[in-house]
Amino acid sequence: MATKAVLWDLGNVLLDWQPARLYRKIFKTEDAVQDFLDRICTMQWHADHDRGLSMEENARNLIAKHPEHEEAILAWQSRFPEMINGNVPGSVEAVRALDQNNVPQYMLTNLPAEWVKPAQGLLPEMALMRDVIVSAHEGVIKPDPRIYEITAERLPHHPSEVVFFDDREDNVQAARDFGFDAEAFTGQAQLVAALKDRKLLS
Repeated sequence: MATKAVLWDLGNVLLDWQPARLYRKIFKTEDAVQDFLDRICTMQWHADHDRGLSMEENARNLIAKHPEHEEAILAWQSRFPEMINGNVPGSVEAVRALDQNNVPQYMLTNLPAEWVKPAQGLLPEMALMRDVIVSAHEGVIKPDPRIYEITAERLPHHPSEVVFFDDREDNVQAARDFGFDAEAFTGQAQLVAALKDRKLLS
């Protein structure tokens, strides 16, 4: 079946997101940064934001356990743009080229509700997406099969007609298991080759 549309992940596919960038401004050593991210503001803790828990409530709960890190914990929400280092090279250019070719584009992202507007400001090309499925709005995150079911219900294409790019292999495999065409994003060369193979770019 011919590929008719592209489904994008956001973090580390379109926006270069690394929380350590922010915390290197807060802590004096790399060991302190990694200790904070490994023990306090962990990816497991952050996943609750992606599922829809308010960042205010989640921060309050964590500060109760680690009051000595209140300022750093609150920075996770308030200083989100400092975690970003612009666009991932080549990806936004691909979005623009696909738009010029009238290829329908969509987004499926694990993202806190509070970060949607800041992300839109950092990535104006989000406006080129015909729909954006945000995990926090749906109450479920990748790679849970339900998020792919929701996406399939919202997109006017059969999953096999949609190529999905995500930087995490578990998310890619879950998308494939559901029926999407999916590729693990590894960089500009792989992305362009995948789009050309599917005749979405020349």
